[in-house]
Amino acid sequence: MPTPDSAALLAARFGPGSSACLSVPGRVNLIGEHIDYHLLPVLPIAIDRRIHLAFRRREDRHIRAASDVFGDREFEWTTRLQPSAAGDWENYIKAAAQAVQHKWELSYGIDVAVVSDLPPAAGLSSSSALLTGITLALLRANGLDANFEELMEILPEGEYFVGTRGGGMDHAAVLACREGAALLIHFAPLSATPVPIPADLSFLVAHSLTTAEKSGEVRAEYNARRTAGSSGLRQLGFDSFGEALAQHSVGNLKSMAASRLRDPEQRCFRHVITEASRVTRAVEALKEGDGQSLGCILNASHVSLRDDLRISNNDLDELVLAAGASGALGARLTGAGFGGCAVILCRTADLEKVRAGVIERYYSKRSGFVPEVHLLTATPCAGALYL
Repeated sequence: MPTPDSAALLAARFGPGSSACLSVPGRVNLIGEHIDYHLLPVLPIAIDRRIHLAFRRREDRHIRAASDVFGDREFEWTTRLQPSAAGDWENYIKAAAQAVQHKWELSYGIDVAVVSDLPPAAGLSSSSALLTGITLALLRANGLDANFEELMEILPEGEYFVGTRGGGMDHAAVLACREGAALLIHFAPLSATPVPIPADLSFLVAHSLTTAEKSGEVRAEYNARRTAGSSGLRQLGFDSFGEALAQHSVGNLKSMAASRLRDPEQRCFRHVITEASRVTRAVEALKEGDGQSLGCILNASHVSLRDDLRISNNDLDELVLAAGASGALGARLTGAGFGGCAVILCRTADLEKVRAGVIERYYSKRSGFVPEVHLLTATPCAGALYL
């Protein structure tokens, strides 16, 4: 696909002039779903589909933003920004502005143009990529160059402005991933360690053709999973999932949950502890080049997301089955759930066979399929700080 031209959009909307550019990739989480907000390790990759931004500094504290899809927005950058209508992309611009002014005193707003080849509402972190991109643009326009640790202090909480009570995985991944590697992210304390992907293993990202907008009812469902897991943790007498897993085996914790918790707390707690174990085993499988074991881990994750966390849907379940029937080593939904994408693991030598099988078994039954948009080869690429 051609690279979107954010600089041309900036000139068309706000007039000619010099500008700076940056891009932020999307991400695919290989394993570790819905556990980053419990401060447990996760294992994403960044992908070569991006949010592209062109920006220039203003001499006042206004922010003007243009999107080739969502239209233009403008507001004064005050100390107490109020959210726009639910689902409006302006909320992510305001979230970035709010986040940076909590840590730095900035004097200048920006004009910014945003274009993207990253599908929205697909579980590929388009919203976090946008938030991160606007944040970087605001800082750079004001002469600041924040490091990874400083950005991770503000970005996860910045997204709370939109109403999503997520964790820090998406922001860490789109900032700090490295080419050719997954990123093992720990949150307590924060660290990010590249884990090379063996050359004989490849990933596809397959869109279910159902969307996962983080607004309204879906946002409430997303937040409810976090609340249920935390409630179960407290009922069992632990201060953190890290503490629970350090003191007890996964088997013991599952037994404790079965005897002392009710649903949905029991189911959500069980998903968190088993998914944390799967992250550890997935890292070991990658280091050993064991694609068969990694595939089994991905399959087990999908079952847990479907049955315990209950964030899958019929389309995602069918897509995962189609991948397996096409020769994939494993597959699971990735992202927030309730629609969006599945990540599919296969041998590199089998990539085109699996792709063709998924098209035949899944997409041939549905309208609206665009191969270059909905079925992507997920080549691990660098995050925004390493481009």
